[in-house]
Amino acid sequence: MCARRFLMVIVVLALLAVAGAFAVYQFGGQMLVKGATPAGHYAPPPAASGPDYADPANWIARPDLPPSANASLWLPSGSPPLGVRPRDASTFFIHPTTYLERDRWNAALDDRPSQIRAELFVRSQASAFNAVSDIWAPKYRQAAFGAFLLNNADATKALDLAYGDVARAFDRFLAAIPADRPIILAGHSQGALHLARLLAEKVAGKPVAGRIVAAYVVGWPLSLAADIPATGLPPCAGPDQAGCILSWQSFAEPANPALILDSWEGTKGRFGLKRKRGDMLCTNPITGTLGGAAPPEDNPGTLVPTAGLSDAALVAGQVGARCDRGFLMIGGAIPALGPYVLPGNNYHVYDYALFWGAIRRDAERRLAAWRR
Repeated sequence: MCARRFLMVIVVLALLAVAGAFAVYQFGGQMLVKGATPAGHYAPPPAASGPDYADPANWIARPDLPPSANASLWLPSGSPPLGVRPRDASTFFIHPTTYLERDRWNAALDDRPSQIRAELFVRSQASAFNAVSDIWAPKYRQAAFGAFLLNNADATKALDLAYGDVARAFDRFLAAIPADRPIILAGHSQGALHLARLLAEKVAGKPVAGRIVAAYVVGWPLSLAADIPATGLPPCAGPDQAGCILSWQSFAEPANPALILDSWEGTKGRFGLKRKRGDMLCTNPITGTLGGAAPPEDNPGTLVPTAGLSDAALVAGQVGARCDRGFLMIGGAIPALGPYVLPGNNYHVYDYALFWGAIRRDAERRLAAWRR
């Protein structure tokens, strides 16, 4: 079952990547916008109609779910089993967009196709943290992918509703875990957007900030000047630093990130500062440093589809990476991950898969640093 579901991840990732962010994926012009815009105007749902996060059914992963229902316990083939040793940290993971219809602005929690896709992302992304932590991944009324192609009141309200669910899930998460337990925060694409806001509104300046091992805000552009200060956490400068932020966007050569830069430059951060070219946070996930380069042999493992794309193996030494003007340039013997590379050689779809083993190692190092 896990192998088949991993195959489904590969099949749907290209469509899901379009949902990443209107600031990133306006590559289809007015035709794409018209074809993707949700029908009608945003209509607020009935009061108190959101998910009850006291109910385990509203979580894709949490430690009290049975293993067969906990998507975060997935491992690539050949990996050693997790065993029974206690994991004394907790990860809060926010999945990317998985609702691909245009009949509404926010996904319903009973929409089975989008929920299956969300489970797949938790398997292939959040699982990187399952060696050191229990994982909590909420279901939420995510903004439909068309909301990311627009910058209007309807899209803003849809994103606000999605974030409201995430924020309430985070409150429940904090109430459920021990008050001194270290916390890892992670997300991708739409999930990373909500995570950046969560850091600014629920973590910065609060006691919980001292419990943050690291925040993996992956697949979303962050400005060092306009975005990072609002989070209350510094960029991760080295692999043995805790309480910091990591972010990267993966490209292969020849890279053309103009689609991102043209939409991102000049927009404003939380405190009104404008985002500028050359001011984008890039963490090298292999080295765990702000900027820098690493050869392929230093990469402990990329998720590579195997057995006719029916499973995935963790293959070391394939992909190197270096930060270049805010983007993560990948190189080496890049394996065939699937046919879903975006325009400009953008490997957004594979931001986690390329560095799954490195993310796993990074989390272990930062948790050790937090304990020290």
